[in-house]
Amino acid sequence: MPKNDPYAALRYREFNIFLLLRFAMVFAWTMQFVVIEWEVYSITKDPLSLGIIGLMEVIPAVSMALFAGHVVDQKEKKSLLIKCIIGFSVVSLGLFLITWPRIISGLTTNTVLYCVYFLVFLGGIVRAFIGPTIFSLFSLLIPKKVYPNAATWSSSVWQVGAVLGPALGGFAIHWIGVHWSMCFIFGLSLLALISLLQIPKKPVLNPNIGEPVMKSLKGGLKFVFNNKVILGALSLDMIAVLFGGAVALLPIFAQDILHVGSEGFGILRAAPAVGAAIIMFTSAYFPLNKNAGMKLLAAIFGFGLCIIVFGLSTWFWLSVFALFMSGVTDGISMIIRQTILQLKTPDAMRGRVASVNSMFVGSSNELGAFESGVTAKLMGTVTAVVFGGCMTLITVVGTGALLPKFRKLDLEEDLKELSK
Repeated sequence: MPKNDPYAALRYREFNIFLLLRFAMVFAWTMQFVVIEWEVYSITKDPLSLGIIGLMEVIPAVSMALFAGHVVDQKEKKSLLIKCIIGFSVVSLGLFLITWPRIISGLTTNTVLYCVYFLVFLGGIVRAFIGPTIFSLFSLLIPKKVYPNAATWSSSVWQVGAVLGPALGGFAIHWIGVHWSMCFIFGLSLLALISLLQIPKKPVLNPNIGEPVMKSLKGGLKFVFNNKVILGALSLDMIAVLFGGAVALLPIFAQDILHVGSEGFGILRAAPAVGAAIIMFTSAYFPLNKNAGMKLLAAIFGFGLCIIVFGLSTWFWLSVFALFMSGVTDGISMIIRQTILQLKTPDAMRGRVASVNSMFVGSSNELGAFESGVTAKLMGTVTAVVFGGCMTLITVVGTGALLPKFRKLDLEEDLKELSK
């Protein structure tokens, strides 16, 4: 295998299957969230309702995350992921039924909203398990020496799904309506399930099978909080996503500020993921491992600036460009963070570390949606977005000043150790 082979991870068949199922799930999940956002805001015309969507998912995702990490480390990963995908399929099918015009016509608006919130809550339970399971399965499909390259491709596929999901979500609402859009999402979950069945079961590498739950949870938390590199990466990204959650307010910008309708909404929603996908494919040829700490800090600082520009813009294409550049900077952050987690986490700890990651970063997307909805309600949409961008800049400066070791982080040394 060439020294800097940009396709190193793609030479493993099982990893390619993994990328297909990951793409299908990300596509389905992001498209579903966009369709739900549009439907709920169309019904209520209330920014707070968008925040409630995020809150309904983040409550179970955070409250069950540590327990989910314990379960993932104790169980066989393929079987557990099958159950997760089936759970997502049930949620999608429920949303398909509750958006059926014949059913809606016989229900009050509040009843429809409560059903949507309940299904989103169930989706949050599924999410608590699916993130750590995918993270753990990832490491069992390829050798450690290609982890950085595999992390780049996995993140790239994630972003491609995140590009097409929101974009198609916006266009599908316009073309076929909310109801049939949910039917399409249900079909994507079945595609993911069929793909997963092609991967054989993998061994459980945790030597402490049957370990008491509380002891297991304490061990996972202790590892994360004692590892300053992992803790710094997670904390930095969590704050950036929490306060830079302008994406949650895009229905308001599309409908009330930029006046571009559902098609413009699809473009705005896809712009960050397009930028991230481009930088991720580029990074397969030009790795980001050298001076990773400074690159991560610079990327999140740039992300904050982009959010501020977006919040102040009243020109559609400037808004699109700002979101595109926010995706570029976020893509750099994601690749570096995923590489840090894969290289620094022992096999027996992957489920629990991934669960902490989902609490810090994954769930901060939904918590950020809630924060954005509340601040938009209190101080206005534009002010809320600019405030979030400013908080991101302050966080980056503070992290860089307080963690000099993090500024000096260089992942090239870890890769040299693996190649010996």
